[in-house]
Amino acid sequence: MITSSMDITSRTRLVFGNGTLTRLGELARELGGQRALLVTDRGIAAAGHADRAREVLSHAGVAVTVYDGVRENPTTGDVARCLAVAREAKIDLLIGLGGGSSMDTAKGTNFLLTNGGEMKDYWGVGKASRPMLPLIAVPTTAGTGSECQSAALIADEVTHQKMACLDPKAAARIALLDPELTVSQPPRVTAVTGTDSLAHAVETAVTTKRNPISVMYSHEAFKRLIKAFPRVLTEPKDLEARGEMLLGAAFAGLAIEYSMLGAAHACANPLTAHFEVVHGAAVGLMLPHVIRFNAAGDERIQRAYAELASGPELACVSEGLEPAVEALVARLEALLNLAGIPRSLSEAGADPLQISALAAEAARQWTGNFNPRPLQVEDFVGLYHAASVPRGAGDGLAA
Repeated sequence: MITSSMDITSRTRLVFGNGTLTRLGELARELGGQRALLVTDRGIAAAGHADRAREVLSHAGVAVTVYDGVRENPTTGDVARCLAVAREAKIDLLIGLGGGSSMDTAKGTNFLLTNGGEMKDYWGVGKASRPMLPLIAVPTTAGTGSECQSAALIADEVTHQKMACLDPKAAARIALLDPELTVSQPPRVTAVTGTDSLAHAVETAVTTKRNPISVMYSHEAFKRLIKAFPRVLTEPKDLEARGEMLLGAAFAGLAIEYSMLGAAHACANPLTAHFEVVHGAAVGLMLPHVIRFNAAGDERIQRAYAELASGPELACVSEGLEPAVEALVARLEALLNLAGIPRSLSEAGADPLQISALAAEAARQWTGNFNPRPLQVEDFVGLYHAASVPRGAGDGLAA
């Protein structure tokens, strides 16, 4: 039973299809853009995507300034550097081209460019009082779903605390989803971003904030991702599978917008902050343990997981809730192994002796507030201890 209330507004237009990057100029002009800031990273620029985007925009009469200094897990310092470029160029449109870090940097820049102050002023929900510039999000990875979210995740340069700055005005006006842009991803990026998107689909399906709309997106995302992920890992140039991953990630992003996330993300953030475990790998490491913790003895939560597993026919609800949950975990663990995701804290480069400190920090993460089973610090200690035991390395997937 889903009992949470809803306040649903569709903020982002989705434009999907192979080769749709060619529409970027047309879409920018529709939003009134004349001077655009293209926010990206050096890897995307080296792959040629930034040049292609700039050419399309210029052909449409849009002047383009490129900021290619985006770094993974952007900080307040990264936003400040991008902001300086935006101010000098006197832009009226932002374009985030790349993974979630590019889009978060663009959103963070938008907050400060239009509303002033510092990122910490917007930590929370709805704290921007003035209109913001239009943003077009162009993901080159199928992972964060940031293209469909109104949040900028920015870490404090000094404390490393991740600040979630959410405001409806920060959401992209348009998300341009071109599967061809994702083919150039290195295999490791495909693996960790795909893992992240799967975790989004799973966590949003069971949070305390879930509602009929978010569950619809969670389930649709999961059905696409669970089938396409092994294909892009083994056949990286499979455009159909790339498209399924891109849509799945976007739908999971929409689910986050309406449902939030849970304890796997709360556990992952300290691992990234203190041991530089890549976000998707950190989430993947913790996800099976969180599912088992959440489902233990709670039929309502078991049913939510079982219904998710029934969509792609990993299990049948009528054959029992506990077996369905175990079937879900087994498939996820097989995919984690296939993707080469670390299966223990030590394998990920995290020190198991720091579990107490990690647990205390995980308990302060905002995503944990929406986990279907409430957690105390000692519960996070238990999750980290469970993750300190190495798991089997076989891929477990049927041919």
